[in-house]
Amino acid sequence: MLFFLTSQPLWISAAILVGLPTVLAVLGPSLVRRCVTLEKLTTNNEIAGFKFATVGVLYAVLLALAIILVWEKFSDAERTVAQEAGAAETVYRLSSSLSDAPRKDRLRGALTAYLAVAAADDWPAMDHGAAEGSRSVRQALDELYASLLMAPLPQGGDAPLLSEILHQLDLITKARRARLIAAEGSVPSVIWVVLFSGAVLTVAFTFFFGTRSLPAQTMMTGLLSILIFFELLTIVMIDRPFSGAIRVEPRALADVLADFKPPEPASSRPSKAH
Repeated sequence: MLFFLTSQPLWISAAILVGLPTVLAVLGPSLVRRCVTLEKLTTNNEIAGFKFATVGVLYAVLLALAIILVWEKFSDAERTVAQEAGAAETVYRLSSSLSDAPRKDRLRGALTAYLAVAAADDWPAMDHGAAEGSRSVRQALDELYASLLMAPLPQGGDAPLLSEILHQLDLITKARRARLIAAEGSVPSVIWVVLFSGAVLTVAFTFFFGTRSLPAQTMMTGLLSILIFFELLTIVMIDRPFSGAIRVEPRALADVLADFKPPEPASSRPSKAH
C-alpha cells in the first residue's frame, strides 16, 4: 500500500491518505451520538480530556521522531548524490594529468558512460523498488574500473595520481551503494503499524467528547484528522527519497556530465543580430 501511494501523483496520494480518513472522521461523532446520549458523553469530558492530552502528547512525539528520521535520510540521500557527482568530477579532472593518453581516454569515456547510464537507468530502477539497482549501471561501473586497471599500472610519477583516482572511484561506488540502500526507505514496518494505528486511535478518541454543538465537534475532529494525516503523508512521501512525486533527482550527475562536454567553438555560435 505504501509503495502504491509513493508511486502515485501527489494529489492522488493526498486524496487517499488525507481525504478518505477525514471523511470517515467527520462521520464518527454523528454515529456515536446515535448510540450514546449527549448527557452521558458530557459527564466524562473532564477525565476524557486528561486522557486525550496524554494520548495526544505521546502520538505527537512519535510523529515528530518519524518526521525527523525521514527528513534526515532524505537530506542524506541528496548529499550522497552530490558526493557521487563530486567524486566523478574529481576523477575527470585528475585524469587530465595522466601521461598515458589511451588510459586517460578510456577512463574519461567510461566515466561519461557511467554517469549517463546511472541517471537513465538507476533512478527508474530505484523508483520501482529495485534495491540492487540497474544491471547496466553495474556493468558501466565495472568498465570504469577496467578502463583504469586493464593496462599495467605505472610505477613512476603516475602512481600517486592513479592511487587518488582509485580512491575517488571507491567513493563513487560507496555513494551508489548508499543511495541504493536509501531507496528502500528508512521507517521499519512496526513503526508504520504504530503510526497508522495511533492516528486512528487519536482521531477516534475525539468521538467520545460531548459538546452541545455537533457541527462544531465534527469540524474540530475533521481539522485534527487533516493535521495528523497530512503529517503521515509527509512521512510516506519522503521515506523513499528516490521514488514518488517528492524525490531526489539525478540533477547533480547530469550537471557534471554537462561539464565534461567541450566548450562550443566561438565560430559555431550563432551571431547576434545587429
